[in-house]
Amino acid sequence: MEYAPVATWVALDVAQDSLEVGCSTPDAVRLRTLENAPAGFRQLLKALPPRESTAVVLEATGGYERNVVAELLEAGYRVAVVNPRQVRDFAKGLGILAKTDRLDALVIARFAQHVNPRMLREMPQQQRELADLVVRRRQLLDLRTMESNRAKQAVALRTSKAARKSLDKMLQTLEAQIKIIDAAIAKLIDSDDDWRDKSALLQSTPGLGKVTAATLLAELPELGALNRQQIAALVGVAPFNDDSGKHQGGRHIAGGRTSVRNVLYMATLSATTHNPTLKAFAERLENDG
Repeated sequence: MEYAPVATWVALDVAQDSLEVGCSTPDAVRLRTLENAPAGFRQLLKALPPRESTAVVLEATGGYERNVVAELLEAGYRVAVVNPRQVRDFAKGLGILAKTDRLDALVIARFAQHVNPRMLREMPQQQRELADLVVRRRQLLDLRTMESNRAKQAVALRTSKAARKSLDKMLQTLEAQIKIIDAAIAKLIDSDDDWRDKSALLQSTPGLGKVTAATLLAELPELGALNRQQIAALVGVAPFNDDSGKHQGGRHIAGGRTSVRNVLYMATLSATTHNPTLKAFAERLENDG
C-alpha cells in the first residue's frame, strides 16, 4: 500500500479495560472512550480517517495495548508505540502538569506530531507466539519466587504440615510448567532457520544462554536490522548526557525495554564472572565511577 505523509495522528490512551481517543486534527475522530476489547476495536476502525494519511500512536503499557495494535496493523494502519516517560517529559515542556485520560490522549497525539515516531512493522503470528511464551515463562518464574519465599517462611514459622505440603506441590507444578514452556520455546526457535542461526550466534557469547537468546528474539525483533547505537537506545542502555554550560553531569540510562534490559543484566553478571576480558572492563568502569 502507498502511504501519504501523516496528516492525522490518532492517539489512544490505553488502560486495561478502555481506550481513550485523542486526535491531532480536531473532530477527525468523534469517538472518545471505547472498550479495550474486540467490540471497541471494531468501533475504532469504523471511525478512523482513511489509513493512507492516518497513523495511530499509543504508549507502551506493559501489554494492554497489544491486541488493539495487532488489529490496527492487520487493518493496514500505521502504528507507533512510544515511551510513556518521553510523552510525560514532552507534556511538562509544554507546561501541562494535569493528568487525565482525555488529556493524556491529546498530549500523545501532539507528541507524535512533533517527534514523528518510528512505525511498527506487523508482527508475524510466529513472533507473537514466541513473545507470549517468553512472557508466560517470566510469569511462572515470578510465581515460583513468591511460592519459594512462602515455603521458606512456612518453615521458619513452623506452619502446619498440610500447608507446607501444599507449597511443595505448587513448586513442583511450577517447575513442571516452566519445563513445558522451555520445550515449547526451543521447538519454536528450532522451527525457524533465521531464529535458529541467531540463537546459536547469541549463545556463542560467554554468559549468554538459551533464556537470554529467546528473550532477545522475542522482545527485540529489531536485532540485526538496526545498528548497535540504535539497539542500545531501544533497550535503554545508551547513556545520555546531562551537561549544561561548564557543568558536566553524569551519564545515565533511562526508558527502554525493561524485560530485555533485565536479562542482559543477568547475562552480564555471568559474563563478567567467567570472561576475563569483560571482567577487566567491568572493573575499569566501576573504578572510574
